[in-house]
Amino acid sequence: MTIRIRELSKVYKLGVERVHALRGVDLDIGKNEFVAIMGASGSGKSTLMNVLGCLDRPSRGVYELNGKPTHRMGAAQLARIRNEEIGFIFQSFELLNRATALKNVMLPMIYSRRHWRSARKRAKAALDRVGLADRMSHKPNQLSGGQRQRVAVARALVNEPSILLADEPTGNLDSVTTHEIIELFRQLHREGQTIVIVTHEEEVAANADRIVRLRDGRVLSDHPTAEDPIHRRWLAGAAAAAAEAALKEGLAEGAPA
Repeated sequence: MTIRIRELSKVYKLGVERVHALRGVDLDIGKNEFVAIMGASGSGKSTLMNVLGCLDRPSRGVYELNGKPTHRMGAAQLARIRNEEIGFIFQSFELLNRATALKNVMLPMIYSRRHWRSARKRAKAALDRVGLADRMSHKPNQLSGGQRQRVAVARALVNEPSILLADEPTGNLDSVTTHEIIELFRQLHREGQTIVIVTHEEEVAANADRIVRLRDGRVLSDHPTAEDPIHRRWLAGAAAAAAEAALKEGLAEGAPA
């Protein structure tokens, strides 16, 4: 099991108030799964993503990554786990504006003793893997939104992480570019990459194996995507809307000039 979570809770203190962001979450994610985490604002999905990424520690409970008890680790151990085991992709790309695509992808290896000697070679291979072999010397302001996100994906993959964590990775992209990035995720999944994606878009979640829905810090449901009742209703609505649009288009084309 790549991810094993039991009775995970996270409580934040805001003055005298205690905010329960996560309340006893149980979750298992196996190797090479593609899981979408969904929920309304305040549901706890961002907090869960932070815990999964070892950016935040749980207040209580168990989080094991590849059998390693991250909930018991100190700051130095967690930093090493983040660098070597986890690849991060963010909505806002988080690239260094003054650095080329190649140097942005090399960045994680500066802190990794495993790959620093081969950093340039590995970064070139990662950029080639995401279709940017001809953009290595370009800086972020010379790239489109989709290309910048591909650089971010290459950076996340360069240390060969156990899991890829994507937080609203298509939030700043148009529909065409969103499709391209999701197809890239599908390709990585086919190659064996474990992927966890936080999204509010049903169209994006449709590509995952499972949809985990949160509400008020708890797991509301956990279903294979095809069996998720909310997603099935969304699919039915999308199909009806597409049929209605096709009918209107046909009537318009058949109308006399």
